[in-house]
Order: sequence, then structure tokens, then C-alpha cells
Amino acid sequence: MTIFIAVLLFLIIVTLAIQLIAKMKLIPPSQLGVVHGRGGSFRTYRGGRVFVLPLINRFSTMDLTPQTTTVVVESAIAKGIVPLTVRATVSFAVAKSARGLTNAVKRILHMTDDWSNLNDIATSIIEGHLRDSIAAMTPEEVMSQKERLIQNMLQVCKMDLEGIGLEITTMNIADVDDHRLDGVEEPDLYIALLKRVQTANADTQSRVAQAEARATAKEEQEARRADVTVRELENERQRVEAETKVRLAEERQRSAVGVQEASRNAESEVAGVVARIEAEKERIEMVKAQLEAGVIIPAIATQEKLREDAKAQAANILGHGQAELNQIARTVEILRNADKQGSTAYLIERFNELVNQFAETMDLFPVGEISVISGSKPQGPISAIHPNAVDKSVNQYIETLMPDGRKSG
Repeated sequence: MTIFIAVLLFLIIVTLAIQLIAKMKLIPPSQLGVVHGRGGSFRTYRGGRVFVLPLINRFSTMDLTPQTTTVVVESAIAKGIVPLTVRATVSFAVAKSARGLTNAVKRILHMTDDWSNLNDIATSIIEGHLRDSIAAMTPEEVMSQKERLIQNMLQVCKMDLEGIGLEITTMNIADVDDHRLDGVEEPDLYIALLKRVQTANADTQSRVAQAEARATAKEEQEARRADVTVRELENERQRVEAETKVRLAEERQRSAVGVQEASRNAESEVAGVVARIEAEKERIEMVKAQLEAGVIIPAIATQEKLREDAKAQAANILGHGQAELNQIARTVEILRNADKQGSTAYLIERFNELVNQFAETMDLFPVGEISVISGSKPQGPISAIHPNAVDKSVNQYIETLMPDGRKSG
């Protein structure tokens, strides 16, 4: 029992899947999908995918591909009671407007499977309106104003064709000719004569056009010749002008080159003088440096050395003199404190030094003899022959010191 239920469920699921797949409709872009069902309502789809509920809705398609038909209108009476035969090529399809689609679904839904019946219906509607449009035009207008006829046909056919869900996509008047009625023996009827006239007019226009073309060509040739002559003269003028400009430029260039050369020469001379001045300055600076290094600096060094030596000698002399002064002051102090015997002893000890200093001053006086005068209490002579011994010794010593042999007495 369990196996039976499982198999039954499996079959139900498979059936549902098959139904779902079968009811999933794919609509190509060239077709119109229509889903219709209860209540008389329907939905339309242009391309895409749609799911149709089984047992509730039905699905149909309409071909949107344009159909072409040839409409031949015989014995169409134009203005002037001229019978014509007009052949037109018309393309039509399912209308695109909302009203046209609704009418198409309601009236020709299943007729699009076989377009032969629709071709007959559309041809009848178009033929009737074409007759009416031709009746409002003259044969000449039908021949020459085909675009006007087509626009008129599109307007008058729109309402009737849209009523059954169709519309004209393109229309072309292929041919317009005479309709020969029974009993008419004329070799050329109205359209033939009109075509002959049009042909003659075309020939005339062609000849006129050719003549005008030749005249225009002649005029253009003369104009080109004149243009060539003017262009040659203009080229010659431009050449002369260019040569003149070149010569002027060359002269200006020569002048500019001369000025520049003179300027360069002057600048080079000035630069040479400046260079010589700078070289002389450098030489002077070098000589100054050499002089400073060889003379001034050694002289300054010598001066400083002499100054230092002089300071040293002065310091030495000052020290020596100060020492002597100190010694003399000490000696004077000692002699001041000593008795007469001490002073006499000091004079005897310093006699040579005192006499030498005195004798050195004798060169300053032009005298022949020098006498030494003794003190107020000289020692008496030993005898009449031998004077004072001290005075005699002084005279003799001074006489030895005299450089030029002057006598002392």
C-alpha cells in the first residue's frame, strides 16, 4: 500500500511538472501572444514568456510579420472622365495602436494563421479607397503627384483597416496606364499621349539642359581661363612681393649682421680692456702680496723685534741704573753715617773711576794743560823737592789719561 501511494504521488508530481512546462509559453518578437479565458477578457504580450493556467486560460498567437499584396484598379475614372488602370504595391500588418490590437484580437485572431482571406479583405478595402482618391485627381496629377496620392490613401484607409485590426506599413504606385474601353479604336489614348508629351517635354528639357550645360561649361571654361589668368597674375604678384621681402630681409640681415659684428668687436675690445685691467689689478694685488710678504711683514717683524730688544735693553739699563742708584744711595747712606776716615777710604777706592769720568770730559774743552787744585787742607810736602804726594799722584794719573799728550800741572 505504501509503495502504491508513493508511486501515485510521484506520478502526480511528474504530471504537474509536465503541465507546468507545457503551459509555460515563449513568445517570439515577431508574434503577439494572447491569453484569454473566462469573462471574455484577454491579455496581450509582445515577446517574452508567459504562464497559462491550465483549464482556466487559453493561449493563442498572432503573426506580426507584414504581408505584401498587389492592388490593381481597372477603369478608375479620374477627373475629366479619363479611365485609368493603376497598379499599387501595398504592405500591411496587424495594427500597433491599442484600438487596432483590440480589434485584431476580437476579429482576426485566428485568421492570421492563413493570410489569404485577410489579403482579399485588405485588397478590397484598399482598392475602393484608391478609386475614390483617383477620382479626385486629374490624370496629370496621378502621373506626377504619386506621393500626394499615397499620403491620401494612408489617411483614408486608416480608419477602415484599423477597424479590423490592420494598418498599411508601406505603399507604392507601381504603374499608371490607360484603360481601353470596348469599342475604342484609338491607337494612343490619354495616358499614352500624356506620356508622349512628357517624353517630348523630357527630351526638350534634356536638350535645354544639354544646351545650358554646354553654355555653362563654356562659361565655366572661360571663367576657369580667366581664373587661371588671374591666379597666374596673382602668383606673379606674390612671387615679386616675396622676392622683394626676401631682398629686404637680406638687407636688414646684412645691416643687423654688421651692427652685431661691430657690437661684438666693441664688446670684445671692451672685454679685452676689462680683462687687462683685471689682470693688472690681480698683478698689483700679487705684487702687493709679495711686497707685504717679503718686505712689510719682515719689516714689521724686525720692528717688533727691535721694539722688544729696545724694551729689553731699556729694562736692563733701567734695572742696572736702578741697581747703581740703590748702591749709590746705600753708599751715601754709609758715608753719611761713617767718619772722615771712611770717606777718605771710599774716595781712594773710587779714585780711578771718578778721574776717568772727569778725564772723558776733557775732549770737550780746548786746553793745553790741566792743573789739579787740592783741597783747603792739603798735606804738606815732604820736602821742597817733593810736593804733596797725593796731589802729585792725581796729576800724573790725569796726564796719562789725556789722549793728545796734554800736560797736567
